[in-house]
Amino acid sequence: MTESSEWLIYRGAGEPHDGIGRLPAPPPWRDFSSRDTGSGDSSEDRRLGAYRHLAELHRPGAEELEMINAALYLRRPLLVTGSPGAGKSTLAHSVAYELGLGDVLRWSIVSRSTLRDGLYHYDAIARLQDAQIAAQGGFGAAAGSPGAVEGIGSYLRLGPLGTALLPSDTPRVLLIDELDKSDIDLPNDLLNVLEEGEFAIPELERIADRLPDGEATVLTADGVKVRVRDGRVRCRAFPFVVLTSNGERDFPAPLMRRCIHLELGRPDHNRLATFVRAHLGDEAARAGEDLIARFLERSRSELLAADQLLNAIYLTDAAAPPSRDRLAELLVQRLDRPR
Repeated sequence: MTESSEWLIYRGAGEPHDGIGRLPAPPPWRDFSSRDTGSGDSSEDRRLGAYRHLAELHRPGAEELEMINAALYLRRPLLVTGSPGAGKSTLAHSVAYELGLGDVLRWSIVSRSTLRDGLYHYDAIARLQDAQIAAQGGFGAAAGSPGAVEGIGSYLRLGPLGTALLPSDTPRVLLIDELDKSDIDLPNDLLNVLEEGEFAIPELERIADRLPDGEATVLTADGVKVRVRDGRVRCRAFPFVVLTSNGERDFPAPLMRRCIHLELGRPDHNRLATFVRAHLGDEAARAGEDLIARFLERSRSELLAADQLLNAIYLTDAAAPPSRDRLAELLVQRLDRPR
């Protein structure tokens, strides 16, 4: 093997080998190992950075701070727009972390997302199957069996938006990520729920008078069992809702009127360096100064994402390939290039 290929794990030689053992630890923002150990919220580290204590001197800009606090004071959703990798999603995690508001509830929007997906899911088919199995076993609709009225909560799970609207003394933080990827109806469908801070679960409303004390126990998006009374979820503290958009489409005026709008501009050198330090540490940030400067220069005329910069600095530092500059160029390709 030549010197230039020493860093390669997969060699394309068609022969099995144990090279996977040489693979270094994953980048902090791609490390999922804490899920197995139960040591805290891995998504928080991936979003804010495992070395975020090194970035404590960085402060958001005045406008950013003012709009975030305006949303907190007014109990209005915060609509954050900006280019990919500008830190839109990280903002929600930063607020939750600083204010001690618990884990961020995340609803990642795709073209098929509906309001119902965010509120709750009812598995009617599973309930029917369980009821049929119970009937065959001679249990029928006896108390505690799948066919019993009080067992309906076992087939209901609140979505991220539904969980955020549960009554609590302090607000939850909800990230509705990449709303601009939704179909044309979802932004309008959100209006009433975000305005009223409540929603109904028809499957529970219909049988509320037959439930013990009118309550059903359901599962939240983060796996906690809670009681829902009379088939309605009503918030006490309106959640801190962050809606993000890459600016790929315009939103209807009624939604804009109900939101506080914050546009994140292109990050400067200090913000990018802080971003790198938070994820990779001070040494990696110093070693990647030239890549940061080159990234900034290119971003004046090209659409780039800060995630690409992190990838380039991590890989050129961890793997130390001889062709460092060429590999960095391959990893940081313009996102708006013609196809």
